[in-house]
Amino acid sequence: MTSENDIKAEGDKPKVIRDTDDEARRLARTLVRGARYMALAVLDPETGFPSVSRVLTGTDIDGVPVILVSALASHTKALRADPRCSLLAGEPGKGDPLAHPRITVQCIAEPVSRETPQHERLRSRFLNRHPKAALYVDFGDFQFLRITPQTAALNAGFGRAYILPGSDLVIAEPADGEEWRQLEEKLSTMTAEAAAVAAHLGRHESPNWRFGGLDRSGFELICGDILLRHEFDEPAVSPEAVLNHISAFANTR
Repeated sequence: MTSENDIKAEGDKPKVIRDTDDEARRLARTLVRGARYMALAVLDPETGFPSVSRVLTGTDIDGVPVILVSALASHTKALRADPRCSLLAGEPGKGDPLAHPRITVQCIAEPVSRETPQHERLRSRFLNRHPKAALYVDFGDFQFLRITPQTAALNAGFGRAYILPGSDLVIAEPADGEEWRQLEEKLSTMTAEAAAVAAHLGRHESPNWRFGGLDRSGFELICGDILLRHEFDEPAVSPEAVLNHISAFANTR
């Protein structure tokens, strides 16, 4: 049934873009922060044509996507010439690929200097998600780029299109400080709890589940090549609030 919200008072034309609600924002954040890799679109500096490649992705503590690039890659050269780019996240499942959620995020790429605490933080978070990247992360020609969202187009399925500002994908007050780093170390040892939370969220039971990245808006669970992002209803006010959230999940299997 078509509701009044689906029809815009512009003659009889259907409303193509829906009003963005909290459900759409949560799905958008989950798609971006829960992606192990994304398609990256850049502008070729020589021809001006769009060029697309696949990149491994992580996130910073404010939810901003992060990529690790080689200076030899064509997309790196393109971003040096023009930092404007787009990311596409969202994996198809069974049936029609277009029936599954996906999001395109227009971004600005910003390099991160190796000689900064930010680089060390990104290195740690990226390797936590992509351990095999340890083989090349410290090569001299590799560098982290923060890909800061400017605006996003979310397609949550047939007839469910939304436009979001980049700020909807960024954590305004990120969790930083020693107590949050200690929480990440503590979570790395809580494998039984990770397995219990994964089972609670409907994933297969396995002793290999572990906690991955953490921020005030949620956490990741990792099992081999599977990455599961869980978003909180509200940003966590403290590390203790995160532990309480996890304990509640683990105890309600």
